[in-house]
Amino acid sequence: MTKYQTLLYYCYSTITDAEQFAADHLEFCKSLGLTGRIIVADEGLNGTVSGTAEACKAYMDAVHADERFAKTDFKIDDVDQPSFVKMHVRYKSEIVHSGLRDPNVINPQIQTGKHLEPKDFMEMKDRDDVVILDVRSNYEHSLGRFKNAVTLDIENFRDFPSKINELAKYKDKKILTYCTGGIKCEKASALLLHEGFKDVYQLHGGIIKYGKEAGGKDFEGKCYVFDNRLAVEVNHVNPVTISTCYNCGKQTDKMINCANPECNEHFTQCDECGWQMDGCCSDACKEHPRKRVYDGTGYYVKVPQPVNVSKKSKVQLAE
Repeated sequence: MTKYQTLLYYCYSTITDAEQFAADHLEFCKSLGLTGRIIVADEGLNGTVSGTAEACKAYMDAVHADERFAKTDFKIDDVDQPSFVKMHVRYKSEIVHSGLRDPNVINPQIQTGKHLEPKDFMEMKDRDDVVILDVRSNYEHSLGRFKNAVTLDIENFRDFPSKINELAKYKDKKILTYCTGGIKCEKASALLLHEGFKDVYQLHGGIIKYGKEAGGKDFEGKCYVFDNRLAVEVNHVNPVTISTCYNCGKQTDKMINCANPECNEHFTQCDECGWQMDGCCSDACKEHPRKRVYDGTGYYVKVPQPVNVSKKSKVQLAE
């Protein structure tokens, strides 16, 4: 029996007094013994949490029992140990930072691209009238991406709107967007429609669901994830490695964060260079006085958010 699980999910649904909800939700997650990272905004939830199979089931039951989040689609991974060390729940202006904050222009609750289940995405992706569009950041698609996908030179998803003009040549094509779990595609596809693209789709559940339900066929490399695993296998049909070591150029699919916290660059680094560079991307970072201790993983625990112990969680376990 699986001892631990990691849940990846999001839900666009209006939350009244979302800042208070975030404080209460943090307390609730800790009461279940979960670890993870959740973003709460007026527009909804975006999270990855990890814990025992029993705690994860209790959490999913509680979320689904709230009518605002009843349709939340959880992607579930069995893991050997929890994928986080701490539990963070933070209130922010968006559940994925895009800079597109006007709900009268971009609102995933009203309009997005057509959702494609993994098997339908797999069937459509190689057609001549289709363009596969990766809406993730550089460090994500450099580690892994769909074969023949169009990628954009963006450091963060908030850069995506500025790249729309580069996609104008594909306006007569069917645009199939994809990302890790689906959340970025909700706004990316909505923006494409707003900008005059007529035939826009998105991979429902993202790369993670595609790997589970379609075997990950033609996804080349690994998928970057935002927990201490950093990268996960997706393709169980025709896997290849496409990324190379930032320092020596040798083929590797190991993703790390630079040990210098003031750099914290995401990059691929082979084990040999990892130990030689002490988990850093450059000699300058290696000599930085605040350099963190490298343990071979390249993952570093963030400072925990304090709990407001005076508040009682508004999210209760389903009866």
